[in-house]
Amino acid sequence: MRDMMGLMKQAQGLQQKMADAQAEFDTIEVEGTAGGGAVTVTATAKGQVKSLTIDPSILNPDDKEIVEDLVVAALNDARTKGERVIQDRMADITKGLPIPPGMKLF
Repeated sequence: MRDMMGLMKQAQGLQQKMADAQAEFDTIEVEGTAGGGAVTVTATAKGQVKSLTIDPSILNPDDKEIVEDLVVAALNDARTKGERVIQDRMADITKGLPIPPGMKLF
């Protein structure tokens, strides 16, 4: 019975840590870039875009598709970095727990 109580206590602690991490992910900002820094996106780790900066030198009407592609690439770069932050943080929280490989908690 003691093992069950200990497990329940550990689960409650994990639940609180995960709730704290969720709130933290709203405040952590990551930066995605493309085109050697010509396009920069700042977003939260959860993917909410905060800002977009485009170097004026690439704003040529003839290069519209290139600029659009760079914006998409910068957004994807920011998303990937945000996902990496979340994965790293969750790995820290669940370290030492018997969680099956591949099980997603988030």
